[in-house]
Amino acid sequence: MDHPVMSYEIINKMKVMENIAKIIRHHHERYDGKGYSDGLKGKEIPLGSRIIAVADSFDAMTSKRPYRDSFTMAQAIEELKKMRENSLTPKLLMDLYL
Repeated sequence: MDHPVMSYEIINKMKVMENIAKIIRHHHERYDGKGYSDGLKGKEIPLGSRIIAVADSFDAMTSKRPYRDSFTMAQAIEELKKMRENSLTPKLLMDLYL
């Protein structure tokens, strides 16, 4: 079981958090349908999940990893711009952040 589904199952038990649970579950989905956990694409992905995906991607790029150094803010923004057409979310939403 991947972490989005596991997190969804934990949070979804709290009835007041059902909408947030769905956002968590789908934050690794990609606009082109190549993400996970449920293979959603396009507008099937909740807006909140798409926003979290942008933030999560930015955080992953700008954080030092055992296998690579962190990106500069400028490098991360350029990478997000490359990703906005296919994987993260449409250009319109990304333009709000970049």
